[in-house]
Amino acid sequence: MIFSKGLRTRLKFTKFLGFIPGNFYLYKLAFIHSSAPLKLHNGSLLNNERLEFLGDAILEAIVSDIIYKQFPNKNEGFLSKVRARIVQRDTLNHIAVDLGIPQLLQSQINKDNTTLNPFGNALESLLGAIYLDKGYNKTKKYVVKKILSDNFLTEEIITNGTDFKSQILEWGQKNKNEIIFSNEEMPNNYQNEHLFFSTLIIENQKAGSGKGMSKKEAEQNAAEQALLRIKNGN
Repeated sequence: MIFSKGLRTRLKFTKFLGFIPGNFYLYKLAFIHSSAPLKLHNGSLLNNERLEFLGDAILEAIVSDIIYKQFPNKNEGFLSKVRARIVQRDTLNHIAVDLGIPQLLQSQINKDNTTLNPFGNALESLLGAIYLDKGYNKTKKYVVKKILSDNFLTEEIITNGTDFKSQILEWGQKNKNEIIFSNEEMPNNYQNEHLFFSTLIIENQKAGSGKGMSKKEAEQNAAEQALLRIKNGN
């Protein structure tokens, strides 16, 4: 066998997972980073990158499934932002650390170097392993229990987590830059409603723009665009 099936190791994984693994090999493979691959007799190398690819897709599908049902009256834009917040690298890294993945991961990288996202990637690999071993429903239960806390998806928390206007105003205060929102309301004849346009200005320079069915939504979109430009150094 490629991996040892020692009782102590099996018990360690069973305790970590909260259930008895079926295909033990998959879970061992999920924690082999590409910096420390397992070399087989034929010279080929094994690591968790393929499982990571699968787990990334499975996680997005599960989160999409959950938020689609939890927020039945929200549009596609809102759902996309919620999903992005949950599956973003920083979030997955922190969750992976809380779960104890750093103690299981086999790698040759500096485990203090979080810019490489080794722990969040390993978490996705683990989800890929659970999916192959136990199927979609079991993987979904694991995501709900281990990744999504009981109150993580309340609308208040989601709104606070994506309050880009507050973030840009806080940035402006910290960096002593004046932040101004210039708003315009125009008829939207197609839907017999009004459409709002917002332009965010930093020190007399246009930094972002957005539109929405309310002034608040337009300002949020303008602030999000400005924050992205600041992050990218534009």
